[in-house]
Amino acid sequence: MDVVLGPLAWLVASAIDIYVFILIVGVVLSWLLAFDVVNRSNKFVYMVGDFCHRITEPALRPIRNMMPDLGGIDIAPILLILGLYFIKGVLINLLHKLA
Repeated sequence: MDVVLGPLAWLVASAIDIYVFILIVGVVLSWLLAFDVVNRSNKFVYMVGDFCHRITEPALRPIRNMMPDLGGIDIAPILLILGLYFIKGVLINLLHKLA
């Protein structure tokens, strides 16, 4: 069983790491756009921002709907990252218990 569970756990942990990276890129890009550091009409910037928004928004929207209004501060990405790392830790602990 370890032959399947080991690579599967590695794959899920890697997918979580990649998703967290995309989430951080999206947050930093939104800050750069808000402060006019990067040009919004640049095709590459638009494509990266659109990709990050489309990938992360389905996971962030339910968190934002449950959160109270904090006056312009969006902590939904932080909560999502903490949740993803919790899931990753549980997965790794389960794998070690089964091995």
